[in-house]
Amino acid sequence: MFDVERFVDDVKHASQQGHGAVGQLLAGAVSEPRAVLAGLGEPQKAGVQTLHRADDLTILNITWAPHMVLLPHNHTMWAAIGIYTGREDNILWERQGDRVQAVRATSLSEKDMFPLGKDGIHSVINPASRLTGAIHIYGGDFFAPGRSEWDADSLQERPFDIDGLQERFRVANERFEAGK
Repeated sequence: MFDVERFVDDVKHASQQGHGAVGQLLAGAVSEPRAVLAGLGEPQKAGVQTLHRADDLTILNITWAPHMVLLPHNHTMWAAIGIYTGREDNILWERQGDRVQAVRATSLSEKDMFPLGKDGIHSVINPASRLTGAIHIYGGDFFAPGRSEWDADSLQERPFDIDGLQERFRVANERFEAGK
């Protein structure tokens, strides 16, 4: 079974060896999705569950509602994303002056791990009609200020809005509950 405390300890140790070691550890964990589901529980609603938060490392259990979309955003730190149930589509963006432009996309399914570099910009979509569960690991404090997101209409950069993120999860949960 997936033991959350042990996983957090293992990630702390792996992070001292770098982003690659964390990615390998996460890939190993999500290669057994039933064990992760047993350890974290079957997702019931969209949201962000903090498993560990420190200045140098954040581990989140993120659940995306069906058809939920997250704006293009950066992390200003490396990241590793591992899917243990459902699907997550990522559009990767590059800065083009004061805007961003989509440059490629990748679809992540159960058992997939995807690394993002410190300068990565991506948006996230759950294209499935069911909840998606993913472990996201960041090489810093995910909730610290200094990150950016890009407006959906103008693609103009603005400060990352954590309250806006929470509102998107709230609205997505309302839609999910209404569609059950």
